[in-house]
Amino acid sequence: MTGPEHHSADADRAGNGVAQTGEVLLTGEPAPEHRSGLAGSVDWALAARTGAALVPAGPRTTRQAAEQAVLELAAASVRAEGPVREVSGLIDGSVVPDARIVDRPGWIRAAADSMAQLTGTGVDAGAKGKLLGKPAGVQAGAMLAFLSTAILGQYDPFSGPDGTLLLVAPNIMAVERALGVPPSDFRLWVCLHEVTHRVQFSSAPWLAEYMRENVEVLGAAGDEPIADMLERLLEAVRERRRGVEDPAGGVIGLLRATQAEPQRQALDNLLMLGTLLEGHADHVMDAVGPAVVPSVARIRAAFDQRRKRPGNPLQRLLRALLGMDAKVQQYVRGKAFVDEAVNTVGMERFNAVWTNPETLPRTDEISDPQRWVTRVLG
Repeated sequence: MTGPEHHSADADRAGNGVAQTGEVLLTGEPAPEHRSGLAGSVDWALAARTGAALVPAGPRTTRQAAEQAVLELAAASVRAEGPVREVSGLIDGSVVPDARIVDRPGWIRAAADSMAQLTGTGVDAGAKGKLLGKPAGVQAGAMLAFLSTAILGQYDPFSGPDGTLLLVAPNIMAVERALGVPPSDFRLWVCLHEVTHRVQFSSAPWLAEYMRENVEVLGAAGDEPIADMLERLLEAVRERRRGVEDPAGGVIGLLRATQAEPQRQALDNLLMLGTLLEGHADHVMDAVGPAVVPSVARIRAAFDQRRKRPGNPLQRLLRALLGMDAKVQQYVRGKAFVDEAVNTVGMERFNAVWTNPETLPRTDEISDPQRWVTRVLG
């Protein structure tokens, strides 16, 4: 998640695409200026331009099909709201804002803007102090270009007064074709997941600030000796050999190992929150699905099988470096946590998880939901 990241899959990278869908803009008041330790470290305006220049085209489609997809996704995002709130029990009476249907460059611009807001550097800020951020901006742009081919949808809590629900039409069209599933059903199925994220944040407004606070801690500058970082890294390697569980694993786990305790705790907080958000969205999506998506079982089976495909070596490397494999594990671990907890105590009592930071699952509770039930619900 530029926030809660949202739902992702490998979209069709093979097509040379001609027509990508246009962008339905959702306007809102600009987010308040916010500064963090990451401010100025990335030139996000340059990242947006770089990503848009590098992104591959979407799947081949006609203008009529693209326009139809935009209209259908917009309608599905509204239609999903009622069933999601009914099943989740998260009903707050808030209005349903319009979704923003974007193409790949549109998602890149939105993601860069969100990161600029989150880290306290507006994308239209002046050049002062940005010289050092330009190399990072180019790198971030390349990363966004790759990710833009994989993201189906995303809820961004940091843009506009009510956040923004983004749906990446060309990627959704590519995946529904690759899976061979009914387009209308698949589009609604994706919206069920993404709308759940919107409902999570509208029902628990403190979540956005909690994320922001932890990102600030991660971005805090420090002058720690490199020897101390290396020692923590070596200790993490030794723990892996001893079979000690790593809450992150992979490249993210190694990154976590180099961090000082405050940054490590902040990363753990974000990882556990992301795992909960994704797992809860998958749980709600599957609980709602049979009533509103006739082919939900077929879609889920095909989609899960697609997640397991390794891809080519370069894609596997990029996925590892960008943490996308860890993201897939978030879905799996998070859904298992929510499934068991809800089966044990019911959805109404489970919703205590959204009360405050202390009721979120901890690293030792994600794999053992009963620990969370005992600690939070008694």
